[in-house]
Amino acid sequence: MTAIESPCILVCSIDMKTGYCFGCGRTRDEISAWLSMTPEGRRTVMAELPTRLATVERKPRRETRRTRMARERGEVN
Repeated sequence: MTAIESPCILVCSIDMKTGYCFGCGRTRDEISAWLSMTPEGRRTVMAELPTRLATVERKPRRETRRTRMARERGEVN
């Protein structure tokens, strides 16, 4: 079984102004359809995420699980 790449950082909250998740930048529809999307479809969405995340109103206030794990491994100061 092959792992499916996901931009999820376990900060699951939707910005009501943009409709994008504060953590990953996907829409609710994209999140719910993620496992059934083709690899090409997921790559297309992932290419748009940095631009989307720049438009959300606020950033998460808490440390994400991914950041904490990287910090604990010494990858982030």
